[in-house]
Amino acid sequence: MSTYSRRRFLNQLLGGTAAAVALPTALAADEGRSRWGALLREARSFTAGDPGDESFWRLVKEQFPLRDGLILMNAANLCPSPFPVQQAVFRFTRDVDADASFQNRAKFDELRESARAALAEYVGAGVDEIAITRNTSEGNNTVINGLDLGRGDEVVIWDQNHPTANVAWDVRADRYGYRVVRVATPPSPSSADELIEPFADAITPNTRVLAFSHFSNVSGVALPAKRLCAIARARGTLTLVDGAQSFGAVRLDLHDMGCDFFTASAHKWFVGPKEAGLLYVSRERAADLWPSDVGVGWEGAKDAGARKFETLGQRDDAAVVSMGTTVVFHESIGVDRIEGRVRQLSATLKHRLEDRVPGVRFHTPRDPGLSAGVVVFDPSVADVAEAFGRLYADHGVAGAPRGGEFSGIRLCPHIYNTLEDVERAANAVAELK
Repeated sequence: MSTYSRRRFLNQLLGGTAAAVALPTALAADEGRSRWGALLREARSFTAGDPGDESFWRLVKEQFPLRDGLILMNAANLCPSPFPVQQAVFRFTRDVDADASFQNRAKFDELRESARAALAEYVGAGVDEIAITRNTSEGNNTVINGLDLGRGDEVVIWDQNHPTANVAWDVRADRYGYRVVRVATPPSPSSADELIEPFADAITPNTRVLAFSHFSNVSGVALPAKRLCAIARARGTLTLVDGAQSFGAVRLDLHDMGCDFFTASAHKWFVGPKEAGLLYVSRERAADLWPSDVGVGWEGAKDAGARKFETLGQRDDAAVVSMGTTVVFHESIGVDRIEGRVRQLSATLKHRLEDRVPGVRFHTPRDPGLSAGVVVFDPSVADVAEAFGRLYADHGVAGAPRGGEFSGIRLCPHIYNTLEDVERAANAVAELK
């Protein structure tokens, strides 16, 4: 967010009727203010490109209410929110519960637009191209339900998409008669070209949509989204990019990416409020996409770009406007610094696992250009489910089990992890034998 935009957002949180729920008062406890203040002072002292040392990242970790002894590496599924975001949600919620009148709640209209503007700048989009949804699944289904597709049309999808996204395409295809084509990429890709070729080969003159995950939650493979979107656009094919594993983990510029639609959740790498998400609909596609939900505010939203996709009835105003608070949190640390840290932690984890776990096999590419924060590996044990259970019960390491083609364990370190956490996690995996 630009300095002007950040200042404007904070001023709106601090001013007028919003004073009771201002961001700084979310840190009313002296201890909380001390931690947050120290983090801000440290972050502001950095020069461009300075990633910060471990003392800085320990300050970042202190912003999260993690249980002592827990090594949480499950960012691909669910992340905790930092204290500033938590307290913003709590205070906005209490504000509504204290006075649920139309008069008191009127302030949320302006705060929601401020949050939308913050999100738009954060992902490199126009304000009219952003809808604040409830999660990635809702965004995906809004696009899947809203396109006019029928017999003779094709949709190309990645077989490593989140299962619910692909099933949603299948359900609609059964109803409307179009064809869904699943694309498989090499299990151990060594270049971006290897990942692009299967999609390029699958697109035909009948292909209306190419739908893929930016980063796979199944294998950790990162697709070259900009190149895929360019290929699709050149062939007259729309693109839907599922950004559940990239939103909040890496810097995004959706205009530069060139996608038509982009979806994401706040509760993963963005470390934002629960049951909030983002749907990007490019300006040129908004008029052609039908809404799945038509609720209160439709008349005012129907000609206002992506806003027409968030007339969802009564919302959790606290979660919606705290999306903006989360952007402020990311920008305060530094978006590029966060991406660098995510990549540092995942690369270190791969190195440590390779050094300490004989026979370990990675489903996630070692090449940082083909992966990001998701690390999926086979620890070479007889019973993966049992090993996964012991990882948490005996060592306090929380990740996710994987089955099928990518059987193994998924660990996804994030900014609330330290390099010491990575060392401990790798040692814990080594003891699973």
